[in-house]
Amino acid sequence: MAKLSVVILNWNGRKHLERYLPSVVEHTVGEDVEVVVADNGSTDDSILWLRMVYPQLRVVRLDRNYGFAEGYNRALQEVDAQYYLLLNSDVEVTAGWWQPLVEVLDTNPDVAVVAPKLLSDTERDKFEYAGASGGFIDYLGYPFCRGRILSTVERDNGQYDDSRDIFWASGAAMCCRSEVFRELGGFDADFFAHMEEIDLQWRMQLSGWRVMIEPRSKVYHLGGGTLPASPRKVYLNHRNNLAMLYKCSTPLQRIVVAVVRPFTDMAEAVAYLLTIRPHMSWSVVKAWWEFIKWHKALSLKRKAVVRKAKVRGIYSGSIVLRYIFGNREFKDMI
Repeated sequence: MAKLSVVILNWNGRKHLERYLPSVVEHTVGEDVEVVVADNGSTDDSILWLRMVYPQLRVVRLDRNYGFAEGYNRALQEVDAQYYLLLNSDVEVTAGWWQPLVEVLDTNPDVAVVAPKLLSDTERDKFEYAGASGGFIDYLGYPFCRGRILSTVERDNGQYDDSRDIFWASGAAMCCRSEVFRELGGFDADFFAHMEEIDLQWRMQLSGWRVMIEPRSKVYHLGGGTLPASPRKVYLNHRNNLAMLYKCSTPLQRIVVAVVRPFTDMAEAVAYLLTIRPHMSWSVVKAWWEFIKWHKALSLKRKAVVRKAKVRGIYSGSIVLRYIFGNREFKDMI
């Protein structure tokens, strides 16, 4: 068994592998440490390129594209390691990036997940949209980060360089205990992509585990906010967010969400219409329709969630309202 397996899920990402994999190979060296590429049924020449350029790397091949959630679930069944370090294919790592993450898990037996600080690959003095320096959610389920509130991304001036508990770590780069990942069934495969890491880490915390950020480790991520929104992305984010809330939240929070979210989400759908983006508007409506269809299955999943501990780190207010009134940095939310 390896101490640490860095597992990169690839789908038609030859260009990303060519650009970012060299830094991973260079800076992920150590005893009982390995780099694995899990291919999610790519149809480009990713596998051929890997065999030619990095024949020493292990490749786990899946027969088709299972999405982020089930793709990792299946790939990690083939990986025997104490810690999994899930890493997007569009992440550049830095020297000594993995050691602080392993150190946190080694010295904190109640921590299930720890993440590095995510900086933007295109604007390197700024945080990266997808995770910044640790994530949280508000009472209505809207995610935000230390360094990113809605569409406002802060510059990294060292203001969030403390290691601390957070609510969620981005799936773009997260190190977790393999035993906890397996015990909780991994990601919810029905999510396909988006929100699956927050859902898993919420369930981890309900089981009594902690989630941390360790900014001594930093990486540069291309994706997240630098990628244009698409109807598919809007649909998955809304649907999976509602499903996660239904599964994991308290009865009181579920009631508040059930009363308020239809209005906020429909307001978003109308805004898309007013800006002549009808496909985005339909994605919001479609997400609600699919969520309602999931109700019976989600009820079973909710009953299966282990609830040993009270979860902290959910912001009691609304970041949307705070944002509208000018509070657009994490320090303004405290």
